Amino acid sequence: MLDQLSSIQYLVSGVIIKQTIKSSIMKEFLFIFRRDVDTNEPQPSPEQMQGIMKAWQDWMGGIAAQDKLVSSGNRLASEGKIIKPGNIVTNGPYVEIKETIGGYIMVKANSLDEAAELAKECPIFAINGNVEVRPVVPMD
Repeated sequence: MLDQLSSIQYLVSGVIIKQTIKSSIMKEFLFIFRRDVDTNEPQPSPEQMQGIMKAWQDWMGGIAAQDKLVSSGNRLASEGKIIKPGNIVTNGPYVEIKETIGGYIMVKANSLDEAAELAKECPIFAINGNVEVRPVVPMD
């Protein structure tokens, strides 16, 4: 947790009083949602999909209710390209790995441990996925 000091001055009975206030600045963290590419699980029915989406909305809504949701992020398509040195372009980002990145969100928390606690209730665990929690390093 970062602390920020700010000063305020006010006038009391003709005397200027200066007070320093210490406030906490939360850090931002990226949650990256991953799942095995090779899964033998059947596709969910439309009703099951609604239940899955509701679980995600409820989980993210709980984070937002704590004022810790920075961005609801996006889901990512499975197709893509990888560009390597020498302008080598290959199809599909998952040719060399066994997990697919399905999406991401950004949250704010006081520490990496607190962010990890927020991630523990993620609905992706119900489909054997995982959450990678990474601190965001500002470019200033």
